[in-house]
Amino acid sequence: MSRKKPAKAPRTGTPKAKATKPATKAAPAAEAPAAADAGPGGPRPVRLTVAAALAAVEGLVLVGFGVYVLIMGLAGDPESPQQAETLGVTVLALALLPLLAARGLWLRRRWSRGPAMITQLMALPVAWTLVQNGGGLIIIGVLTAIAAVTALGMLINPTATEALGIGPRDA
Repeated sequence: MSRKKPAKAPRTGTPKAKATKPATKAAPAAEAPAAADAGPGGPRPVRLTVAAALAAVEGLVLVGFGVYVLIMGLAGDPESPQQAETLGVTVLALALLPLLAARGLWLRRRWSRGPAMITQLMALPVAWTLVQNGGGLIIIGVLTAIAAVTALGMLINPTATEALGIGPRDA
């Protein structure tokens, strides 16, 4: 006399839900991450996506430059290896700000607008310095300035601020 055990219902997280929810109602739970990604006001505005992408690119460029300086400080022949290594570590640490801001903007976190704007404002003097040094740095400086001004424009746009849950100030 062999007896088969009844098939278990899929686990949904709460004991009460196991007994009352059949397996066919698991589909709306699978759709929840897509709805959570859309944020409070619907789909992510293009302006916010552009600002997040620009911040991410700036962060990745800083990571690349930091790694380059570290490698050259260790393997190259700098005047002061200690200064080169310190600069490389500092640039890598500074790269965290735009990368975290980009992630926050992508996820539509309210706090991310401040660090993203600070990053863009810090990029403007860097762009000016690059342009002033001349040569091939002029192009890099102009591109940096264009990226910073574009990202600032995207971040102060009312569409982006509303998508981040930042409303107009009460007068």
